[in-house]
Amino acid sequence: MPRKKAIVLFSGGLDSSVTLALAKRLGRECHALTFAYGQRHSVEVRHAKKSARALGAASHQILKLPFPSTGSALTGKGRKIPKDRSLATMSGEIPSTYVPARNTVFLALALSWAETLGAEEIFLGANALDYSGYPDCRPQFLRSFEKTARLGTKAGATGRRINIRAPLVRLTKAQIVRKGIALGVDFAKTHSCYDPDRRGSPCGRCDSCRLRLKGFQEAGVRDPLDYRHCFQSG
Repeated sequence: MPRKKAIVLFSGGLDSSVTLALAKRLGRECHALTFAYGQRHSVEVRHAKKSARALGAASHQILKLPFPSTGSALTGKGRKIPKDRSLATMSGEIPSTYVPARNTVFLALALSWAETLGAEEIFLGANALDYSGYPDCRPQFLRSFEKTARLGTKAGATGRRINIRAPLVRLTKAQIVRKGIALGVDFAKTHSCYDPDRRGSPCGRCDSCRLRLKGFQEAGVRDPLDYRHCFQSG
């Protein structure tokens, strides 16, 4: 029998790489979808190209999106990326790195491709435990979008559901790291930093780096990325 097709939202980061590997392990024919939306950490797109191939994606699309440049510290020039925030602060407020309606837009485009391709599922690496307070990573948002997908597509109207899968949504970063290791993910090919230097090396201090490092530390595994230069000043 032919394998089920799935669209995987794929940034090339830790969570999306584990999600793609998990979807592959479940027997899905995975079609990776990456967005270049003016993010200051655009190095992640280069990593996504390498990782999608290494993880065995059946295809990989990279779409350019014109997100407003002033809406987020991730896309706006001159806005500082938050650094050295406590874990309590991260989970207690919506940070300036929130990109307005990003996951809504990403999922809508993934939904369009899924319906065109005949895919039955959309996978994404959203996480609601060790995360930076983004409202569009919460389970209730994902359930709401799944309902929208049923109501607003020909597929849904004719009885062919397109399901939203977020297999990491209730896992800690440590659990995600362990799952990635079990699935054979090469974390050296992933990128998580919001504010990398010109070489693409991680800063080690932004929310994404801190959560990643916390996950590896709690999992008892060394992160293969090089952070030696990160904590020398500031």
